[in-house]
Amino acid sequence: MSAPAGSAARRPGSAPDRPLPYRLVATDLDGTLLRSDHTVSQASRDVLAAVVAAGAAHIIVTGRSVPWTRHVLDDLGYQGLAVCGQGAQVYDAGAHRLLTSVTLDRQLAGLALAKIEAEVGPVAIAASRDGLAGEVLVGEGYVFHPELPVIHMTDTTELWAEPINKLYIQHHGLGDDGLALAAQAVAGDLVGVTMAGEGIVELLPLGLTKATGLSLAARRLGVTAAETIAFGDMPNDIPMFGWAGYGVAMANAHPELKAVADEITASNDEDGIAAVLTRLFGPVE
Repeated sequence: MSAPAGSAARRPGSAPDRPLPYRLVATDLDGTLLRSDHTVSQASRDVLAAVVAAGAAHIIVTGRSVPWTRHVLDDLGYQGLAVCGQGAQVYDAGAHRLLTSVTLDRQLAGLALAKIEAEVGPVAIAASRDGLAGEVLVGEGYVFHPELPVIHMTDTTELWAEPINKLYIQHHGLGDDGLALAAQAVAGDLVGVTMAGEGIVELLPLGLTKATGLSLAARRLGVTAAETIAFGDMPNDIPMFGWAGYGVAMANAHPELKAVADEITASNDEDGIAAVLTRLFGPVE
């Protein structure tokens, strides 16, 4: 990834020799823009508003599906594009509609799941259904965030009843990194495997990443990868860092993401995003 570079976009009313450092700011949600209490700080709100007022775009890029993201977007008054579902969904928040949605082949997912369980034993399962109102189905033993809405699944055949964007798997003997490595080893030719947070190992359509959705959204905005700065905290953000011109990991980030980041900022609870953007774009007026 290259060092920060100027672009043709400029601050309204600024001198012609003061281009914006970046035209697109891409932020993950959990562990990045959201603090540990699942709120966005006033400092982050203020600096992102100033960045947008200056002429850049802010885009949220999250592993959460649209139904698990909309309340955060509404709280922020967010009207732009959001990349949800680990890159599967490009969502127009202002129009409340999906622009793109990629689903996981259920036959391949079932085969991948069988291969994983043959290798590591039974896993707890959840699934994210496709669509603006797609429910998250949670099977027995799956530990989920209690503040997010789910439907408890009593029969695993419900997994395959409707189109899904992804599966979540947990193993109560293996840690997240170990489970992700095992799943990749035995089923990585059938599905994508990523670790998106504590207790969140996901099976995705093969080749789908946050970079997939971000590149589509950026194209709609007329912004290139080199004009993009990205913030994240987990291994699922690695492809996004690989695509963006500059990648910033939070202090609380997973070691794998820190290893490929251009910069490490303060944690999500210490306004790490605001610190970097204030340095690059100038103080909030």
